[in-house]
Amino acid sequence: MQAALAAMTIGKTPNRFKRTARRNRRTGGASSGSIPGPPPATATHEAESLVGRVCPPLEPSAILPKNFFLVDSLELAPRLLGKFLRRDEVVLQITEVEAYRPNDSACHGRFGITSRTAPVFGPGGHAYVYLCYGLHMMLNIVADKEGVGAAVLIRSCAPISGLDTIQERRGQKTEKPVLLTGPGKVGQALGITTAWSNHPLYSPGGLEVLDGPEPEKILVGPRVGIEYALPEHVSAPWRFAIAGSPWISAPKNTLRPP
Repeated sequence: MQAALAAMTIGKTPNRFKRTARRNRRTGGASSGSIPGPPPATATHEAESLVGRVCPPLEPSAILPKNFFLVDSLELAPRLLGKFLRRDEVVLQITEVEAYRPNDSACHGRFGITSRTAPVFGPGGHAYVYLCYGLHMMLNIVADKEGVGAAVLIRSCAPISGLDTIQERRGQKTEKPVLLTGPGKVGQALGITTAWSNHPLYSPGGLEVLDGPEPEKILVGPRVGIEYALPEHVSAPWRFAIAGSPWISAPKNTLRPP
């Protein structure tokens, strides 16, 4: 893990990914009134200027505690940028997310508690995985207190380690951003299914969210593929991405500095 995190560069493509030996593996989306804007970005990490340059060696990142997730999804979403997802030998860095909130006409919580949506009403820090179009496993991180019904969709990531496993699961032998730019691609790379819903991401083992550096700059814009929602929610700037990263899904031209 040390070597993997040492190879991480915010907003840039690593020069070389850590490849790991193959082994047997299991396969495991506003409150009423005005629409709030995104919180301001903070700068705590200086991005490297050239592709292939790396940060100083890091100690293995700690698993984020449960209370990290017990906030409004609109606050949690940008805070997740730069953090790491780990499952077995695969480590991904989160580069793009979307916030889904209570009373949000694009959030699955709008249907109330059903067998499918029950996990999104669980406590913050748990996984909510749903099947989209019968094909794609979409990983969401539940936000806020139990019963609220809010989550953050993981839209894109950058590979940090386990590239061979990622490529095998994706069925795509490439190191280009197409490998992980899209929520269905992230779910496939992690090898998860809906069985991972309700899994606590703050507990060791299985699927974990690890601490990581905050990006120097972020971009914000409207969420993708929610034309069915109310106009105020369609245009709400609740999509967040790391500025300068190639690991961002389309459309990119709707993203702007906050």
